[in-house]
Order: sequence, then structure tokens, then C-alpha cells
Amino acid sequence: MLTRGWHRVFCLQIVKDCIWSFEQEQALGFSSVSTNIRMTVIKLKTGGLWVHAPIAPTKECIQLLKELEAPVEYIVLPTFAYEHKIFVGPFSRKFPRAQIWVAPRQWSWPLNLPLEFFGIFRSRTLQDEDLSTPWSNEIEQKVLSSPEVGIGPYVEVAFYHKPSRSLLVTDAVIFVPRQPPQCISKESLIAAAKNGLAVKILSKGKEVPDGPVIDNSMNRQKGWERMVLQILFLGPSNLLEPNTTFAQMSQKLIVSPIVKTLVFSKVPEKVRDWTDRIVKDWKFKRIIPAHFEAPVKAGRSEFLAAFAFLDELLGERYVFRPSLSLLFASFMGKTASYFPPDDMKTLSSLDQFLVSVGAVKKTVSGKKR
Repeated sequence: MLTRGWHRVFCLQIVKDCIWSFEQEQALGFSSVSTNIRMTVIKLKTGGLWVHAPIAPTKECIQLLKELEAPVEYIVLPTFAYEHKIFVGPFSRKFPRAQIWVAPRQWSWPLNLPLEFFGIFRSRTLQDEDLSTPWSNEIEQKVLSSPEVGIGPYVEVAFYHKPSRSLLVTDAVIFVPRQPPQCISKESLIAAAKNGLAVKILSKGKEVPDGPVIDNSMNRQKGWERMVLQILFLGPSNLLEPNTTFAQMSQKLIVSPIVKTLVFSKVPEKVRDWTDRIVKDWKFKRIIPAHFEAPVKAGRSEFLAAFAFLDELLGERYVFRPSLSLLFASFMGKTASYFPPDDMKTLSSLDQFLVSVGAVKKTVSGKKR
């Protein structure tokens, strides 16, 4: 495992001689918050590599890829999101013979720039359930392409690797681990453990002690918990003592509160159609998201449970006739969809504000009739 350089790279073999995860630390540009970003590499039966959501192509990253002793044949951008798009151009220049495939309806903000601006040239567009892709015998795909929920549409492509029964997603679901990912540096964790301005504001009125923070396992854990709550809620209710909310949000498959509130709740019909098609057609046994924990040992029941909030929005159960195992999702969903109300206040207020100024729509689709 190579760890030199600014972007330390950690490689994990998920399926022997078939699927690998490459992770780097990614600073989010505000406060002292970092998370992990993941590239997933699949070795196809043809002998080539299929690369999902490429990360920064550092010397360490390229060296680890070379150790797989197979050519990179396909580079896949499964989303519109900037944090994944930004690396596709530099990565593709390291492998000029590879084909580039991108999710449809690409856009950027505040300026809607073409893909060429990001160094992405001669790309092909991923289509929903397209059987003509060169990897279709092994990997299937389903596109979630919503109407514009504000400044642009939410687009994400899910993939299913049939031989290993693995579901690949980008931001649709996450699994927050109890311990921080290896790629998050101790310096970042300790910085997040310090009682800065954000902690003083979000302390529930309690006195916030000043002073240096000792580098130990307890403070690193506190830093990780604070990072997670800011990523999930933007402004959680209590950063001073994050452990209670962290315990409620970790160790389970969920839809991120931000994605749920600002995106999926606006287009419940589109999301429901996408998730129903995924669980109907794909019998996966593990999920590999682009952030936080992976692989996640989870199947269709856990996946549906994470989207149980759609039931309340649409007032219905399933479009297709579910098996007995899938019915358990309705019970599991009560846990997976529970977010502490106090921690949701900032996010809910932000949503109301964005709706009031027209930056985000209140709803794009309503109940099915």
C-alpha cells in the first residue's frame, strides 16, 4: 500500500483478482472537513480494466494500477458531480487509448462549461439499460436522470457487475463506518477535533473549552465524528459532543440527509422508478459507493430500506410484487430513514430558503394518480 505524496492512495481488493477499491482523502473546502473518495476498478473477462469514478492520477495511483498488470480500457464518469468529474481529464491523459464514457446531461455551476473545459475529450454517453456498451455482457447499467430540481438535474448511473453480484453507486447511498477510513490523515482528524468557531456555534449553548488538542485515538475519533455530522447535516445540533448523533447515523445503509432533502424528495417518482428497477433486475449481495465504507454487505432489502422515505412521499409501497424478503425493507426503513430532528433543522431551513428564492424547487413530481 503506497502512502507517499499529498493524495495518499489506499488500495483494497474487494473480489479476488476481479474488483479493487482505490481511495484518497478529499477536503471539502470548508472548515476542517475531509472525506474519502473512491475509484472502483473491475477486471473484465477480456483482460482489460474498467475504471469507475477515477481519482487523482498521482504517481502512487498509477503505480498501483500498473501492479494489476492489465490495460485500462474504459474510464467511466457515473455522475455530473464536480468532485468526480474533475479527475477524469487528468486520469484519461495517463491512459490515452482508453475509451471515456460519461453520464448524460452533464452540467456545471456557476458556469455551465463543456466537458472539454475539464479536459474530457471524445467521450461517449452512457444510456439507460444500454446493451450495446462493450462491457454489457458483464456489467449492466441504469440511469437516474431527474428533471431540474434547481440549478440543474441530478444524474447518476448505477452499475451491476453480474459475475460478482456487486452494485456500484456514486452518491445515492452511503454507509458511515464507525472508524475513519485509512486515507483520512491524522492531521485532518486532529484539526477537526479542535474547538473552533463551528464547534462554538453548534454546541447547544454549552461552554466550549479552549486549549490544545492532544493527538490520541479518542481525539481522532472525535474529529471523525465531527467531520461526518458536518458532511451529513451541514449544521448539526451539537458538534461539541457528536457521539450520540454519530451513533444513530453510522453502521447502516442510508441516503445522505443532504441528498434526500435537496434532491430525492423533490423527484420521488423518478427515484422510486430507478430503485424499483434496480432491485427487480439485479440480485446484488454487496454495494460499492464512491464515499465512506465499501464494500457494504447489503442486498435488495437494505437498499430499499434506505429509500423508505419515498413511501411517505408517494403514499404507496412497490410497483412490482415483492418477495417476502423485500417486505422486510418496510420495517428496516424506519431505522434507515430516521434522522434526528434537531440535526435536520439547519438543512431544513436551508431547503426552505432555497425554495423561497427559487434556487431549488419545492417538488418536481407529485404522487402517482
